[in-house]
Amino acid sequence: MSSTLEDSTGRPLNRNDAKTLVLAALGGALEFYDFIIYVFFAAVIGQLFFPAEMPDWLRQLQTYGIFAAGYLARPLGGIVLAHFGDRVGRKRMFTLSVFLMAVPTLAIGLLPTYAAAGLFAPLGLLALRVLQGAAIGGEIPGAWVFVAEHAPARRVGLACGTLTSGLTAGILLGSLVATAVNRHFPPEAVKDFAWRIPFLVGGVFGFMAVFLRMWLEETPVFEELRRRKALAQELPLKMVLRNHPGGVLLSVLITWVLTAAIVVVILMTPALLQKLHGFTAAQTLGANSLATLCLTLGCIGAGLLTDRFGPGLVVAGGSAALLLSTYALYLGVGSDPALLVPLYALAGLFVGIVGAIPTIMVRSFPAPVRFSGLSFSYNLAYAIFGGFTPPLVALLVKANPLGPAHYVAALCGLGVVLGILVASRGKQPLAAVAPAAPG
Repeated sequence: MSSTLEDSTGRPLNRNDAKTLVLAALGGALEFYDFIIYVFFAAVIGQLFFPAEMPDWLRQLQTYGIFAAGYLARPLGGIVLAHFGDRVGRKRMFTLSVFLMAVPTLAIGLLPTYAAAGLFAPLGLLALRVLQGAAIGGEIPGAWVFVAEHAPARRVGLACGTLTSGLTAGILLGSLVATAVNRHFPPEAVKDFAWRIPFLVGGVFGFMAVFLRMWLEETPVFEELRRRKALAQELPLKMVLRNHPGGVLLSVLITWVLTAAIVVVILMTPALLQKLHGFTAAQTLGANSLATLCLTLGCIGAGLLTDRFGPGLVVAGGSAALLLSTYALYLGVGSDPALLVPLYALAGLFVGIVGAIPTIMVRSFPAPVRFSGLSFSYNLAYAIFGGFTPPLVALLVKANPLGPAHYVAALCGLGVVLGILVASRGKQPLAAVAPAAPG
């Protein structure tokens, strides 16, 4: 087969590849900022979008329920966008997903509150969060497929790691913007109008990302499939479930490892350490910002190591390191609070193994159904495991202060097993994955 993929296997990363990676990662960062900024202003949103007489616990539950609705919408959005990504083109869906994120983010910043619109305020917020969830469901898998199919075969790990680094940078950007708003405006002003600023800025960010992606080109892989008339001839998801159940299972399980690392170590640990050891919010959020920065760098490092040693060995070794660093964090800060910053930074660095995980998933499905296979597996797993992880970890904390570390350790053990399994198959390049048979 004289495909573009085979011809590009040995070539180095060129300037056009670098431009694609930078623009894709920057766009991903801006879009993920749009999705995550809600959580940083959840307390204010709860006060503004629900009745004042509502009990605090119920207001908090409904506010985070609306946040969770975005996660529950991810599988449906991912399936729809991936279907058309496999049938009409990666670039179109890659651009559409960021547009679908920009519009509701901007709209949230303009929404009337409960005092002005009554019940329509929370219902409007819910609808916009669902649209955001559908957009992010297509964005992340689509981004991984897009950069993997653009990069030389021996640089797929770096491409996926760099893109994942951009997504995690979106979390850091959201944290920094939220911190800046809360420092520059008093609480009354934040509640009055300043909470809207990050959403309005996010909408502008989103439209900037749309503009950036207009400079990108369709992937060589998809163009080759279209030229050879080798696109999926039936429903891509149907072909995935029928012909590639092993790829689905592997991708679901490896995504579970990813959710444990991101949700517990990065998103939940600041609040957990405040509760367990009496740290202030400023202390844990400052340490979390550094940990997220280390995560962003760690994703790139994991991608580079993936190209050198294969994703299996990187995930196996990185999972073992994350296990040890998570225990070090939860044990160390209990005995010496001064260790918070260095130990959290170390744990964040090893969370960077998530940068190697997309390479495993893009190699689990052939090109004609790659977008659909990856999107279905990743979004289904994230909706399930990302949804039940916070309440489960909360229950574990009641039983044992090391409960969060135990949960992460268990999933790191799974990561070691899956990494060894992948490594035993050898360093299969993306180019060697044969197309799915039609019908």
